[in-house]
Amino acid sequence: MSKRDYYEILEVGKDAGAEEIKKAYRKKAIQFHPDKNPGDSTAEEKFKEAAEAYEVLSNPEKRARYDQFGHAGVSGASGGGYGGGMTFDDIFSRFGDIFGDSFGGGFGSFFGGGSSQGGRRRVNKGTNLRVTVKLTMDEIANGATKKIKLKKYVSCNACKGTGEKDGSSSKTCPTCHGRGVQTRVVNTMLGQMQTSSTCSTCGGEGKIISEKCNVCYGEGVVSGEELVELKIPAGVSEGVQLSVSGKGNAARRGGINGDLLVLIKEVEHPDFQRDGNDIIYNLFISIPDAIMGTQVEIPTLQNKVKIKIDAGTQSGKILRLRGKGLPHLDGYSKGDLLVRINVFIPSSISKEDKKLLEQMKQADTFNPENKKHESIFDRVRGYFS
Repeated sequence: MSKRDYYEILEVGKDAGAEEIKKAYRKKAIQFHPDKNPGDSTAEEKFKEAAEAYEVLSNPEKRARYDQFGHAGVSGASGGGYGGGMTFDDIFSRFGDIFGDSFGGGFGSFFGGGSSQGGRRRVNKGTNLRVTVKLTMDEIANGATKKIKLKKYVSCNACKGTGEKDGSSSKTCPTCHGRGVQTRVVNTMLGQMQTSSTCSTCGGEGKIISEKCNVCYGEGVVSGEELVELKIPAGVSEGVQLSVSGKGNAARRGGINGDLLVLIKEVEHPDFQRDGNDIIYNLFISIPDAIMGTQVEIPTLQNKVKIKIDAGTQSGKILRLRGKGLPHLDGYSKGDLLVRINVFIPSSISKEDKKLLEQMKQADTFNPENKKHESIFDRVRGYFS
């Protein structure tokens, strides 16, 4: 099923500012929150859809790529594309702060993750990993699947990522009573004021491990390796960065894994040069072929094709083969193959060749003065016809 336009989802214009986008997302999240629509799977999907749209449009870099390339340009920027669907934990971790205490118990309560007295537990987030993937022009044209082995923090198998020794359990933090925050009442000139801060005893997790795992020492993660399969969409270019959600370092004690950021690097092609989505091929022909015309076979990214060289073709003329270039990242169109004609001039010639050229030099046909009578429009048209 095709994805909806992010601006349409939040019901904002493409010129909407950051504050307008933030307010629009807040309105949608309240409208479709599962607590207000129990058992309504459609509302739940719309809730996640709004969060995905907000993640892209609230980030200037991701928004610029989306405006230029559509969903394909941010296929890994949010949870809804390249990296898989967003979960409530993702939404809770990333966007909780924009709701404040509008729901009585704060955003944590709004998502069922906190207490009725405000505040929310801290959710650990693994760090991101960055890798560079080299692609040939053929792989860029067709898309590619790459398998890479990552050295990273992975969840501890001994404790299943909990950090607890087998058979032991964690207990509710006695300081914050499981809320992850400490609330203090301070007397000021304006009366009593209530402040909240991360619990100093449990570090905001709301629980304390009674006996730590002997393998990971209570961290829930250990050094390890993972083989990750990357599906690179066709049409990417040098410097484009894709994101694979959840494939970064594992988070401490069952938190949210970091992301894998994939930087694209292009490998130089032996025959073609890239110019955006167009590719350029330099074709060298002989002087006789340029004068009399010929038919030559040239390579493309798909196969070999024959093209006609008209009689009297000038060096520098460009022939355009439409649709033979690289696909656009949005997948809807392709660039062109531009064949640049270069008339080959030998650096040395034989005596016989020199005599022949002397005869040609005397003929009016080869007198460049005749070219002066051609209009500038004819000359320009001759280069791009």
